[in-house]
Amino acid sequence: MMRKSFQEITRSFGLLNKTCCSVDGVDVNAAQSHILYEISVNDNPSIQKVADLLGTDITTFSRQIQTLVNMELVKKMPSKEDKRSSILVLTKKGDQVAEEIDRQVNEYLEAIFSQMTDFERETVQRAIHLVAKVMTSSPVFCGTNKDGGSC
Repeated sequence: MMRKSFQEITRSFGLLNKTCCSVDGVDVNAAQSHILYEISVNDNPSIQKVADLLGTDITTFSRQIQTLVNMELVKKMPSKEDKRSSILVLTKKGDQVAEEIDRQVNEYLEAIFSQMTDFERETVQRAIHLVAKVMTSSPVFCGTNKDGGSC
């Protein structure tokens, strides 16, 4: 029953769609949207850091980054601390796309929460924060499961 609910949320949120977001003619998929978000909220993150945050293997992640570079949304720059590493920076266009996606997501969430009473909204938001906290601190969370476990 729990899996069904999470699957319905994922499907409704559009995370399974080929294109999750379109901004001024720029189409990005869900993975690219997550990458843009992580780059925007982390201070000059390395490629490895963002890949780790998203629980993505570096090979798959590198292809996504190259696509975002080709779309002129992201720049790879050499790290000042470690010349073998690259940091990720949003371009001006990338920053605008990330901000618009964030606005669209927040608007979508606001529309969902506006259908709830104040009590329901507060309860759901507290529950979501609790689930996120437990998932990000748990070693069995899929994104940080290093012993090869699967979800």
